Amino acid sequence: MQLTHRGTLTTPLRVRSAAVTVALVVAFALLTALAAQIRIPLPFTPVPITGQTFAVLLAGAALGSWAGAGSQALYLAMGFAGFPVFAGGEGGWEYATGPTFGYLVGFVAAAWIVGLLAERGQDRSPWTAIPAFLAGTLVIYVFGVTWLLRTVPAIGSLGDALALGVAPFVVGDLLKALAAGVLLPAAWRLR
Repeated sequence: MQLTHRGTLTTPLRVRSAAVTVALVVAFALLTALAAQIRIPLPFTPVPITGQTFAVLLAGAALGSWAGAGSQALYLAMGFAGFPVFAGGEGGWEYATGPTFGYLVGFVAAAWIVGLLAERGQDRSPWTAIPAFLAGTLVIYVFGVTWLLRTVPAIGSLGDALALGVAPFVVGDLLKALAAGVLLPAAWRLR
C-alpha cells in the first residue's frame, strides 16, 4: 500500500476491506487489554501505572481517528461486559464508578485525537509523532482528573487531583510517548 498524506493502517478505506479494518480494531483492543496487564500499583493513588496508554497512542496513530477510537470503545465494552481486560485482569460494570473510569473514557478521546493528528501527517517522524502522543496523553489526563475530582472524596481540590492523578505518571507517560514515537515510523516500513 502506498502512503498518502492521510495514510494510516486503515486508510484509504477504499483500498482496505471492511474485514481488515475490523480485524485491526479488534487487534488494537486486544493489544490494549494485554498492555493493561503491565500494572504497577502505587500506594498513594488509586490509579496504577499501566501499559495501556502506550497501546492507546499506537492505536490512534496506526488506525486513524475513527478506527483508533473504535478500538478503544471496543476495549471498554469488553471490560464493562465483564471480560478481564482492565488492569490486573479485572472487568465488570463497577469500573464505570471506580476512580479509573475517567482515564478509561479518555482512551477513546485520546485515540481519536492522535488518529486525527496522524491523518494530518503528524506521525511521519518521531519528532512529529511525539507531540501528537503527548496531546493524546494530555487528553487522558483531563478525563482522568475530572473524574477523580467528581468521585474520590479524599481529593478536594484540583491540586490534589493533579498530585494523585497526573504527577506520578508524567515521567512514565513521557517515556511511553517517546517509545511510541520511535516505534511508529518503523511500522510504516512493515507494510
